[in-house]
Amino acid sequence: MQPALNWVGRRLFGVPAQLYPSGVGDQTIFWVLLFCVLVVAVAGTAVWSLLDRRRAHYRTLAGWYLLVIRLSLAGQMLSYGCAKAVAVQMPQPSLTALLTKYGDFTPMAVLWSQVGVSRPYEMALGAAEITAAILLFIPRTALLGALLAMIDTLQILVLNMTFDVPEKILSAHLLLMSLLLLAPEARRLIRVLLLNRGTGPSAVPYPFRTMRWRRVAALTQVAFGIWIAAAQVHGGLHAWRTVGPDRPKPPLYGIWSVSQYIRDGQPVPPLTTDETRWKTVVFDYPNMITYQRMDDTLVTVPADVDAADHRIRLIGDRPQPGSTTHPFHPRNTQATLTFQQPNPDNAVLTGELDGHQVTLTLDRVDPNRFPQRNTPFHWIQNTPNL
Repeated sequence: MQPALNWVGRRLFGVPAQLYPSGVGDQTIFWVLLFCVLVVAVAGTAVWSLLDRRRAHYRTLAGWYLLVIRLSLAGQMLSYGCAKAVAVQMPQPSLTALLTKYGDFTPMAVLWSQVGVSRPYEMALGAAEITAAILLFIPRTALLGALLAMIDTLQILVLNMTFDVPEKILSAHLLLMSLLLLAPEARRLIRVLLLNRGTGPSAVPYPFRTMRWRRVAALTQVAFGIWIAAAQVHGGLHAWRTVGPDRPKPPLYGIWSVSQYIRDGQPVPPLTTDETRWKTVVFDYPNMITYQRMDDTLVTVPADVDAADHRIRLIGDRPQPGSTTHPFHPRNTQATLTFQQPNPDNAVLTGELDGHQVTLTLDRVDPNRFPQRNTPFHWIQNTPNL
C-alpha cells in the first residue's frame, strides 16, 4: 500500500509517506494510513446507512465484532505484559547509560531508565496487563478484564503522550477498544458503581446462543489465549537470552577508565580540551563499543571484535565536536587494536588509531558503584535519596 499512501500523503498533506524499518509506530505513513481508514469507514457507514432497507440492529454481527475486538485487545495486552514480566521491554540501564549525563537523555530514555532500574516495578506493570488479558480471554470475566484494560491502556497512553514515546497511535486504539467493550455495559456499571442499585444480566450481543456452543466458544477462547501466551513467553525468554541480561557478552565486557594514553610513543595528558584522547571505554554489546572523550562526549561506533585473535576493528566516521550521540556511518576503518588482559581489573589496547600508534592502559570501573546499581531498599528512611 505504500505507493497509494505516498500519493495521499503528498497530495493532501504535502509530505512523503515512506515506511522506515525502525519498528516505530507513529511514522508519517501510519498517520496517512489512519486517515485513509477513517475516510473509508465514514464513507462505508454512510453508504450502508443509505442503502440499508432492513433497519435491523445486526445483533449477531455486533456480537462477532465485539468478540474480535475483545480477543485482539487481549492478545495485545498479553504481548505488552509478557515483555514487561520477563523484563525485556524496558531493560536495566546499559553501561553507557550509567555514564550519560541526565540532561542528555531524551524524555523516552528517561522513562525507559526509570522503569528499567526497578525490575520488580516493571514486572508488576506486566502482571497487571497479563491479568487484564486473562480476564478478557474468559467470556464470563470479560467485563472485569475490559475495566482493567482501560486502566492499563490509559496509563500507557498518558506515558506515551507525556514522554513522547512513538506508539501513540497504538496505545490510543487500545484505550478506544477498551472503552468500546465497556460501552454496552455503561448503564449497568453506572447503576452498580455510582447509584448503588441492582442490575439485571448483561444484554451485550454474543454470537453464540446455545449453552453448548457457549461452552465450546469459551474453551476455544481460553485455548487461544494459552497459545498466544506460550508464544509470548517463548519470545520473551529468547529476547532475555539474546539481547537481555543473559545475552552474549563481548570480550572485556564492562566499563574501563583509560589511566594512561600513549600516542606515537608520547604520553597524552588527560586534558579536558583534548577532543582526541579517550577517557573511558565501554564494552557492553557485541559488535560495538562506546568511548568517552575528555569532554565527556559519548561516541558509539560499530566494532568487529575477534576474541580468538584479541583484535578489535573500529568502523565509523569521526564524531562532530560537541555531539553527544553518534550515528553509524561505516565508511572507513578508524582503528585496529589488539587487547591483552593480564588480570580481570586491567587491560591494554595497542595498535593504530586515527593514523597514530597508540597504547591505552585500562582500569576496570565497578558498575555497582553507581547509585542506580547500589542503592538498597529501605523500610526506614528519614530523608529522601535524591
